[in-house]
Amino acid sequence: MKRATSPKGVVVWARLTMAILAALIVLAALAGCGTKDTAGAQIRGRTLTIYTSVPLRGLSRVSGMAVVSGAQLALAQAHGRVGKYRIALKVLDDATVQRGGWDPGQTTINARVAVLDPTTIAYLGELNSGASAVSIPPLNRAGIPQVSPTSTAVGLTAASPSAFPGEPQKYYPSGVRTFARVVPNDTVQAIAQVRIQQGMGCRSTYVLDDGEVDGADAARSFELAAETAHLRLVGNQAFPRNATSYAALASGVAQLQPDCVLISADTESGAVALTTQLAEAMPDVKIFGSAGLAESTFTDPAQGGIPESIDSRVVLTAPTLGPSLYPASARAFTVAYQRRYGAVEPDSIFGYEAMSLLLSAIDRGTDRGTKPALRSAVRTALFATRDRRSVLGTYSLDGNGDTTLRRYGVYAIAAGQLTFWQAITA
Repeated sequence: MKRATSPKGVVVWARLTMAILAALIVLAALAGCGTKDTAGAQIRGRTLTIYTSVPLRGLSRVSGMAVVSGAQLALAQAHGRVGKYRIALKVLDDATVQRGGWDPGQTTINARVAVLDPTTIAYLGELNSGASAVSIPPLNRAGIPQVSPTSTAVGLTAASPSAFPGEPQKYYPSGVRTFARVVPNDTVQAIAQVRIQQGMGCRSTYVLDDGEVDGADAARSFELAAETAHLRLVGNQAFPRNATSYAALASGVAQLQPDCVLISADTESGAVALTTQLAEAMPDVKIFGSAGLAESTFTDPAQGGIPESIDSRVVLTAPTLGPSLYPASARAFTVAYQRRYGAVEPDSIFGYEAMSLLLSAIDRGTDRGTKPALRSAVRTALFATRDRRSVLGTYSLDGNGDTTLRRYGVYAIAAGQLTFWQAITA
């Protein structure tokens, strides 16, 4: 099926692509400027720095802050140390006021800061897959191990049918993998979306994505999964981010009479207005959203989210599962997190596990903090993760850096709050 993209959507995607390419070019130029560090370079001194880069402004700040808080909790529980080494966490904001969310230029700066710091042992980020596409190459050149809590785009790690040209090789100029993630990729989410839609009676679906890397990848993965499962797609297009009105778009979709609509986007895209106007134009349609919308700023009208009157018609997928499906350690995490930070956002537990995984890799790579700290040793330990018992359950990392976890959560919305419904195993 051809991808129908609106002129505004083309402009948005083109601008974002150019921004990402410009960021990558800048970082490529920087690779030779004070960064002669090799993948096996030893960190001098007894302070090892982990940088984290997430959006701390804009609507997705709730997820960014949740990741940081989860990471801080994990580090605090480890008393900020691995053996003789003190672990310092430095938090960087990859969002800008001008863009209202993560920004390729700011992500470039964040990666540069980490690369130029001789004490950097690892990098926790990014939240968004598009940002990871910017930061992976320079970090890879410097041999810095990287763990993302939430970047799900398939092409960051694997050459699959849903990956885009040149992926994933273009992200790894050194030829050695340095990027891993604790969240299942979009292939898993796509299967969960198709199954829940078919289970709710969807026979035809219209797909709308925000033109970002995350939105486009999740939409592409869904289209492939839908084709395999014989779920009919009646249309798919990118919508313009933060348009003044989506009434005309909603009217056009309504004319095709889909049973269901999938919005593959982040909250900062204008998804609240889009969802509201789709619901108005199609009173009987079921609306599904990808993990980028599983935030209180999308669900809660008090925070600018969708009106409560359409809660019953909206279903979201997110990698976070219900408390009863996690091991006891996850319940202990929830209690500790709530005591220290308050309400738990879906991404909190992934920030916690990303930091826990990095601390484990540092511990194993330095023989419990007794041997010299080498980035290459930490990277090797990271990719050697097998049968790790974590708050997310027991998992391993494969050679691409993907987790073996294959479950995705399905959420309803009640009174503006995300309510766990069920888990789907892909």
